Amino acid sequence: MHSDEEELELDLPPVFELSDKVKILNPIKNDGTYPGKKLGEILIHPGEVGYVISIGTYLQRAYIYAIRFMDKDIVVGCRKEELELIERVEQ
Repeated sequence: MHSDEEELELDLPPVFELSDKVKILNPIKNDGTYPGKKLGEILIHPGEVGYVISIGTYLQRAYIYAIRFMDKDIVVGCRKEELELIERVEQ
């Protein structure tokens, strides 16, 4: 059984918006889905800053935010728990 938080996340609007500037809170490791990097290799370190470029879903339970890190020219998917808002760009 899943927690209420997981079941209800998609019933609410996304926490982050396109173009939001965000900071990574925990190391992001390659889970095998990032080509050209070893499994378990750290892709992004805590404190690194990126921008939300798209918002998708995972298993119809959670939002996944695609974050572009300009200095590394890398895009990784993150859950809300892995991110902290730095700046919201009003559109």
